Amino acid sequence: MTAPVLQVQDLHFAYPGQPPLFKGLSFTLPGGLVRLDAERGKTTLLKLLAGTLRAPRGRFVLNGQPWDPALQPRDVCHLDPRDPAWDPLTPDQLLDRVRTRHPQLDGAAWHALLTDFDLQQHRHKTLHMLSTGSRRKVALAASLAAGATLTLLDEPTAGLDRPALDRLVQALADSAPGPGRVTLLAAAWGLEQHLPWAALLDF
Repeated sequence: MTAPVLQVQDLHFAYPGQPPLFKGLSFTLPGGLVRLDAERGKTTLLKLLAGTLRAPRGRFVLNGQPWDPALQPRDVCHLDPRDPAWDPLTPDQLLDRVRTRHPQLDGAAWHALLTDFDLQQHRHKTLHMLSTGSRRKVALAASLAAGATLTLLDEPTAGLDRPALDRLVQALADSAPGPGRVTLLAAAWGLEQHLPWAALLDF
């Protein structure tokens, strides 16, 4: 049996003044592409796994070792295409920032993904000049090239037209991680029947 990549144990989280969003949530993820289809809390879970939110209680285990995403950020890649900090950056400048956290980033994969997503023509532009869909494709290309142990994609199909969805399917299939790595997609609308899912996460 293949060893799990990520284990989440007894996770608790609530926003101030709100009822608990997670109360004792536990799950295990294998390596590969995993689809997150929960009715609520998907974005919050990704932020907890990325270390941008902190849970008052819970334990993470990554490849058999206790793990704190806030203290070990190189293990996880989570890029928000809506982040205004990106606005003055070109796609390649953004990639340089991603590379500082993920030095294992695959430059050849980045260039191939830019071509797949029809982004080569936009490389000289800053992100504030790009459409919502193009910004999302830049984030997807950087995330898939980063080679992190845990890659988190939040609503990766939002704002993408059918040709872009087809390119995303191919890119995800080509870059599907093997043992020891997980790509977790929250709300993968339009991709459900087109990818080799290793697991489905719901709660």
